[in-house]
Amino acid sequence: MKVLLMGHPNVGKSVVFNRLTGANVMISNYPGTTVDFSKGYMKIDGKDVEVVDVPGTFSLEPKDKAEEVAIEMLKKEKDAVVICVLDASKVERGLYLALEIIENNYPVLLALNMWDVAEDKKIEINVEKLGEILGVPVIPTVAISGKGIKELVLKIKEAAPVKVDKIVERTEGRGD
Repeated sequence: MKVLLMGHPNVGKSVVFNRLTGANVMISNYPGTTVDFSKGYMKIDGKDVEVVDVPGTFSLEPKDKAEEVAIEMLKKEKDAVVICVLDASKVERGLYLALEIIENNYPVLLALNMWDVAEDKKIEINVEKLGEILGVPVIPTVAISGKGIKELVLKIKEAAPVKVDKIVERTEGRGD
């Protein structure tokens, strides 16, 4: 399984990445570019899961080399779970990108990061309603303190695409 962290620049993707991977980081350049991305690993149910901190992008229509790399990485990883990280204090800014990713049928989780900043600004977000409208799990996070990261990890397992062998296992012997 692979997890891609996507979102606008400066929404805390790298802090979420460090929380998920324990800062077990490798910085790489995307082939043919000088655009950096970070790759690390976390354990889920005893198995290594690759986590990629994708360069920041505002939409799936690239405007610069970093955005081109982000979109190329997303296209190459159709089976990856995408954690779309949004700044909870400016949630409307990130929703366009989140909707684009959701509409492309990726398994998506929405991390409303900087939840504490939104609370300080008296911004109220109905997490359950937003998740219902978007059809994806929405998890408030404060990556800098670790709040919500455990819930995010639990939702990664739920969002992971069902593998064909698992479907076969469930249907064997049913006489269909």
